[in-house]
Amino acid sequence: TSFSTPKKKKRDDGMREHVTGCARSEGYYKIDKKDKLKYLNNSRAFAEEPPADTQVRTHPPLTARARSEQRRLLSSFTGSCDSDLLKFNQLKFRKKKLKFCKSHIHDWGLFAMEPIAADEMVIEYVGQNIRQVIADMREKRYEDEGIGSSYMFRVDHDTIIDATKCGNFARFINHSCNPNCYAKVITVESQKKIVIYSKQHINVNEEITYDYKFPIEDVKIPCLCGSENCRGTLN
Repeated sequence: TSFSTPKKKKRDDGMREHVTGCARSEGYYKIDKKDKLKYLNNSRAFAEEPPADTQVRTHPPLTARARSEQRRLLSSFTGSCDSDLLKFNQLKFRKKKLKFCKSHIHDWGLFAMEPIAADEMVIEYVGQNIRQVIADMREKRYEDEGIGSSYMFRVDHDTIIDATKCGNFARFINHSCNPNCYAKVITVESQKKIVIYSKQHINVNEEITYDYKFPIEDVKIPCLCGSENCRGTLN
């Protein structure tokens, strides 16, 4: 049962020659310190000496005022559609600080944790894209399960976003007859998305609201927004 281990052979360049022809089949093995030093010295020398035609320039960090000025100039150079796409990219990488907690309007609500200027993207309404037939089936099923609140948002005639069981904080936004935000459908890479825009300046700890714009129906849903020009019903 004793086998003689093959002798370690080295190639002309100093690297170990693999007897089996495959490095993976021979497992791990130690490398001589001399070989390690050769590799480390070569890698350090390559890292310390950049190419002659390469110039390394360091820029000072941008201030908040400079960043806002860049955003303003970028928005002025682009059209309305490109501006929406630019803002949506900013929304993905620079999300607004929001929190959900108990609301005086209804149950839970969404509140701002930082000042939000007018005409800014606040949050995207995320959910599952479904058809009208599936939406009707789910609405009946949700009623049977005891889910009274509706988190379905219509995008167009054929598409509805269902955020009941798969959504984000946007579904907690309450309705108001005098809202500080509004919903807008934008197209990003041939896909329609619903984004909540700020209608006016929003202060810290102020609740985010928008008009649901439910269709007029015989069975009325009472409105609890409490604003001065409250219509009394959602539909």
